[in-house]
Amino acid sequence: MSREGAVVAGHICLDIIPRIPGGNVQARLAPGALIEIGAALLSTGGPVSNTGRSLHTLGIATHLMGKVGDDPFGRIILDLIRAQDPALTQNMIVVPGEVSSYSIVLSPPDADRSFLHCAGANHTFSAADVDYESLRQALLFHFGYPPMMERMYAGDGAELETMFRRARETGVITSLDMAMPDPQGPSGRVDWRRVLARTLPYVDIFLPSLDELLVMLCREMPASPQPADTLLSDVAAEMLDWGAGIVVLKLGARGLYLRIGARGIAALPGAGWRERELWAPCFVPEPLVGTTGAGDATIAGFLAGVLRGQPVETALTSAVAVGACNVEAADALSGVRPWDETQARVAAGWARQAVTIGSAGWTWHAEHALWVGPHDAVLRARA
Repeated sequence: MSREGAVVAGHICLDIIPRIPGGNVQARLAPGALIEIGAALLSTGGPVSNTGRSLHTLGIATHLMGKVGDDPFGRIILDLIRAQDPALTQNMIVVPGEVSSYSIVLSPPDADRSFLHCAGANHTFSAADVDYESLRQALLFHFGYPPMMERMYAGDGAELETMFRRARETGVITSLDMAMPDPQGPSGRVDWRRVLARTLPYVDIFLPSLDELLVMLCREMPASPQPADTLLSDVAAEMLDWGAGIVVLKLGARGLYLRIGARGIAALPGAGWRERELWAPCFVPEPLVGTTGAGDATIAGFLAGVLRGQPVETALTSAVAVGACNVEAADALSGVRPWDETQARVAAGWARQAVTIGSAGWTWHAEHALWVGPHDAVLRARA
């Protein structure tokens, strides 16, 4: 049986995104305050939606596995997915009596976004909710946001480990995205080092943001972005030692960092997936409208490049290209363009953001428009 496409599982919610005028809205949120805003945009959110539906837009055959309740928000979530393609809802789980997850997304045009979030039915998602027979037909299994799913982090991540072990047994390439633990909630009290150490041996591609990972490792984020550059190689190497095949760290506006150890991933169809260290600057959005779902879209671009057999350098470029398309719209999905259109923007000379790296040993590779790190054994050998 030939394999194709991706299965994307994990967290899903309804994003309620009010149109917010410019200015420091958060500073005006005081008891009794009234702030006039615009119409609300309704969109599905979370990695099942943002990464999964973006993969579908990018031409990858995709199956979604998330859990919603049989309430109005759950019906809206399913209706929004069906509007893109009714087949995408075939593996979604509807649980009577459970509350569907939703987020109120505060995304002012001149500031980073913040969220009010109810996890709802995501908290009861377990390893048993994955259809492992579907995984046997897919090339890749991607799972996202265990810090926002109680069953996944309870018991030091026993369910998360079980799910990835069973997924690996099907022969699929495995991929894991994270979210920021709530420092005031149960996820903030989890021993994430223990969770990662037991799960990463079954994870081929690990894709957290740097700030998420530093919180999980109980390491402080430096006061300014540039000193954090010296941490990238260290924390990525630690994740490789714990078993991950590839570590991809999202750096927000500063781009995307990748490190691959000597083991690499033999199953990947593209070239150059061993002993690599690269940094891809972002493309310049035209214009920047909102950052909701930017990380998930970037992951979709990277995974689409992997599944299409792109070399690692090109897959990284595809990742930041899809991420830049995403931020050209207020919601997490409507900015993402079809694969050929996105690649055409890159080929036409789409401008990149300038990035200065604060640690030694990095060199700029003009042909690929990437920074090459001191641990890269491929492009450095060609130089």
